[in-house]
Amino acid sequence: MATPLVLKSKKASALGGGHRWKVLGVGVAANASFSAAATGIPTTAVWLRSGYHLSNGELGLVLGALGLGVALSELPWGVLTDRWGDRPVLLTGLLSTAAVLVGMSLFAVPPVATLGWLVFAMCVLGLLGGSVNGSSGRAVMAWFGEGERGLAMSIRQTAVPLGGGIGAALLPWLASSHGFALVFGALAAMCAASGAFAWRWLHEPPSATHRAARSEGAAPLKNPVVWRVVLGIGILCVPQFAVLTFATVFMHDAARFGVSAISATMGAVQLGAMAMRVWSGRHTDRRGNRRAYLRASVIVASASFVALAAATACGVAHAPWLVAAMLVFAGVCVSAWHGVAYTELATLAGTTRAGTALGMANTAVYVGFFLTPLVIPHVLAAGSWAIVWLVAGVCASLAWPLFPKPARH
Repeated sequence: MATPLVLKSKKASALGGGHRWKVLGVGVAANASFSAAATGIPTTAVWLRSGYHLSNGELGLVLGALGLGVALSELPWGVLTDRWGDRPVLLTGLLSTAAVLVGMSLFAVPPVATLGWLVFAMCVLGLLGGSVNGSSGRAVMAWFGEGERGLAMSIRQTAVPLGGGIGAALLPWLASSHGFALVFGALAAMCAASGAFAWRWLHEPPSATHRAARSEGAAPLKNPVVWRVVLGIGILCVPQFAVLTFATVFMHDAARFGVSAISATMGAVQLGAMAMRVWSGRHTDRRGNRRAYLRASVIVASASFVALAAATACGVAHAPWLVAAMLVFAGVCVSAWHGVAYTELATLAGTTRAGTALGMANTAVYVGFFLTPLVIPHVLAAGSWAIVWLVAGVCASLAWPLFPKPARH
């Protein structure tokens, strides 16, 4: 009688190498579903603030709670992925996230929800949704070879702006016209659909059992180079989250944009980030220059936010569309490097430990997601929007010494 492991191996072998593109599609769908919540809900910030009667500080707490939940859960989910495999973790995360969103559509909407209940619900949403990032990333690393991983991981990372773009286009309209019950319900449907795709197509690659038996260097938690890349990723995400969480408030309060203009601007940020992530992955695969590209990305991102700060200080009310264009440019620049960084990190850790390494990175990322919307209202109260964007640019520059220098040949 064949054992379950043998049956699983035979099934994976029968799928063939072309199946890796379906696995990549599952990874994109899964990440886009959760990203539509994680980066889409902040695009409804103006309506969250008015619908739930929140101050800017309370709004920051609500938005940050989701990031806190992901930060607390990413590393445990990553370790479990390396131990149990991609499929059970991804299915558990997607379906439980969908269930929480259904519950939020029933019990976390005005006037039922209090501030405390809303913060709790957002934190639980992050705790469960944190499973998606590491498990889908490990699956992609396992199915693709070294010469394709940069492109594959960058395509997977386009799911973050793809989901954010869907959220930016859909959620503000739903929130303003139909309320948050439909916002949370639409997100639940997306997660459930992605769970169905994962159930159908996500399997271990044919060589997984052989690869799992091979040691691939120091454990990620004990590797100082891995920790440097993790911290660099986390720091460089802070200005990105500044755009994702408070750009809608900036455009509404400072530029006097309406819902259509806000959605168009945020959608442009996400579409530009998607295109640049795919280009970046292909570019670094061809040239083998991931480390040099990451260090150059830090400089460009930092400079773009300094320029945005200068334009804002010169008078956003006089040229709102120019400032919006610079906001889009800065948002794209600070999002373009993701797939390259995650590929470099997973390569440093080794395929069988990629779940842990990606969990470490996403923990750092979502610590930033938690802290950024909490800090911005205080910076804004003490200064201005120009100071907010200037601080974001300075923060981005701190990642430069953390990314390793290119190896000398």
